Amino acid sequence: MAAQHICFDAPAKINLYLKILRRRADGYHELQTLMQKLALYDHLQISLKSSAGISLDCGQSGLPEDENNIIFRAATLFLSSTRRKNQGLKIVLQKKIPVAAGLGGGSSDAAAVLLSLNTLLETGCSRAELAALGLQLGADVPLFVYDMAAAWATGIGEKLEQALPLAHFQVVLVNPGFFVSTKWVYETFALTLEENIFNLYSSQNEVKNKNEKKDYLEVGSFCSSPFKPQELLNDLEKITAGKFSVINEIKEKMHAAGAVGAMMSGSGPTVFGLFPASEAEKAAHCCRQLQQEFDQVYLVNPLS
Repeated sequence: MAAQHICFDAPAKINLYLKILRRRADGYHELQTLMQKLALYDHLQISLKSSAGISLDCGQSGLPEDENNIIFRAATLFLSSTRRKNQGLKIVLQKKIPVAAGLGGGSSDAAAVLLSLNTLLETGCSRAELAALGLQLGADVPLFVYDMAAAWATGIGEKLEQALPLAHFQVVLVNPGFFVSTKWVYETFALTLEENIFNLYSSQNEVKNKNEKKDYLEVGSFCSSPFKPQELLNDLEKITAGKFSVINEIKEKMHAAGAVGAMMSGSGPTVFGLFPASEAEKAAHCCRQLQQEFDQVYLVNPLS
């Protein structure tokens, strides 16, 4: 008899490298990014019900519990795509990953739903099929569908190649406690990019194209060689940090505490610091210090 209940831990991620190449006609952005999963998890419990309908309980997170939640939409999409529309579900979310923080929590939760329902309902979908469904929900969802600790992503983030996971580091995460709209960050970046191209089009455009090819070849080595802190890059950081100065302030405190690299993840506002595993006490001290100022501070390990 098939299982009627499943529990799933959905991990967070950080972007160790994020380069925006261009804005497409459909509004999405072509990018190159190196994503690393972390041992910071949301916990989902998914149960089959005899009566039709989806029940979603997000606890005290303040998240919506209807179609405005990506978890609900993921369940609806899966049931519709596998012709199980009348299947009833109860989903309980215990939220640990900060919301709208650049850590991929919502995307990870959506992927967890797809993977869990594929197991519970014994539908036999491949990872590629689940990733294709996930892409309809968000560009980061396919990352969490695949069993990759780290991945090099291109396109809008859906073209994935397994990369070497971050090794010999601990990660301090600090979420300043406010939301940042991903849509606003990308739109503001696009306006800045278009403005720069307009002002420096003729000569700089050729240089830009050459640099893109050069960056791709260099960054492609992330799949075959260990990541180095000096390779940290996030094109979106200047947009978010330009509006919220606390991001740079957190980075400075991390560097002062011994981080060998610090940067904002994704569209922010979460900032992460990389500490050598051999200097674990420095990481723990930094975490304790920042916990005196911010409510959401975590010391976590990268998944391997």
